[in-house]
Amino acid sequence: MVPNEPGLVDLPTVFEEIHVSKFDYDLFVIGAGSGGVRAARMAAGFGAKVAIAEDRYMGGTCVNVGCVPKKLYVYAAEYGKGFADARGFGWHSEAPRFDWTTLRENKKAEISRLNAIYRNLLDGTGAVVVDGRARIIDPHTVAVGETRYTAEKLLIATGGWPHIPDFPGSEYALSSNEIFDLDSFPDRVVIVGGGYIAVEFAGIFNGLGAQTTQLYRGPLFLRGFDTDIRAHAAREIAKSGVDLRFEVNVESISRDADALTLQLTDDSVIQADAVLYATGRKANLEGLGLENVNVNVNEHGAIEVDENYSTSEPGIFALGDVTGGLELTPVALAEGMAFARRNFGGLEKPVAYDFIPTAVFCQPPIGTVGYTEEEARGKFGDITLFKSSFRPMKHTISGRDEKTFMKVIVDTATDRVVGVHMMGPDAGEIIQGIAIAMRAGATKAIFDATIGIHPTTAEEFVTLREPWLQD
Repeated sequence: MVPNEPGLVDLPTVFEEIHVSKFDYDLFVIGAGSGGVRAARMAAGFGAKVAIAEDRYMGGTCVNVGCVPKKLYVYAAEYGKGFADARGFGWHSEAPRFDWTTLRENKKAEISRLNAIYRNLLDGTGAVVVDGRARIIDPHTVAVGETRYTAEKLLIATGGWPHIPDFPGSEYALSSNEIFDLDSFPDRVVIVGGGYIAVEFAGIFNGLGAQTTQLYRGPLFLRGFDTDIRAHAAREIAKSGVDLRFEVNVESISRDADALTLQLTDDSVIQADAVLYATGRKANLEGLGLENVNVNVNEHGAIEVDENYSTSEPGIFALGDVTGGLELTPVALAEGMAFARRNFGGLEKPVAYDFIPTAVFCQPPIGTVGYTEEEARGKFGDITLFKSSFRPMKHTISGRDEKTFMKVIVDTATDRVVGVHMMGPDAGEIIQGIAIAMRAGATKAIFDATIGIHPTTAEEFVTLREPWLQD
């Protein structure tokens, strides 16, 4: 995945023409992830003198231990099912052998390529890259090692970091940072957690051939998603071979010569070769020096900001995952652009946080945009629902026992489509297009008047005619 960055050649240089700074830099960015790099590049393009510090890897979580490697591993996991599906279409061969080392090393090579691209993108705009962890000394000064830098504005974009709770044997648990680079492929994996990261990795390891168990302390995973999608996901993921166990947690982990042993709260015991804890992330603030400035941190450990990404300390800003908002790479990119435009380009173009689409790359994947049914009832009152569940055309011959689910939520008073949710092949790709229509205010009548592409799964969204009547 090559970073989809807009060209900066034609950006106005108004800031450069009217501003003379008494500081080393106009902007010093702490953290070279998606939001930080976008803000630095855009600000430099507007004529600001910019430096950006990074102590780990260029591109942040998404490029190195998040979206990009995860999606590559999802592709790898899908091949196993694809080979099995092919038999129904006349392709007969011996079952191929999966090699973890090949996948891992090819992933590393791709990430290294992207790291270099991010650095080159910054170099191309004249932004100075400082390698090392930046520590805030005062509202206009940061230190990287023994060197100090001053800036009119400081931007904190250090992202989030996986959190593993403390319990007996927690030192044996892995986070999503380490799971990509295991020395050997684990035959038995336990995934602890119920968010999208946990669900995605359960699908990855199950698809690659590991005996996979997912534990979640609540009654149903993917909290915050539409209830119908959550229930459908539980059915489909269980059918795929993942051992789903709800309302259970880990009491302790112990190690012997051959395995890790997990004692669970329901008195059962599981043995595994690897245990992944995907139970949440926290703002990455360690060693940042916030004790030296008046930056408020909320009860969840995230930096508090206003609508302009200003903290409680004048001249210090923050955006992206470190602020505890929507933890999505495109959101951090949009925030970085909005910040640079406002502060260095004289342009007011705030981020629109409604109707932001997202996907969960489980198997099959989930795509969603807009309100859940519960949220829509609370906001609009009278809503109309349209639902469909069916076996995809491909699997009528492949024989795979998998169903696609689609749901459309309409504000009855205005006929506007306010929520669309899907679980099935290419859900993310389909929902991206749906999101454009929803941001434009599309009504159900417009959906109905749109001609579908046949035969596709996506055409179901424009052929749902009968409202779903609750039992």
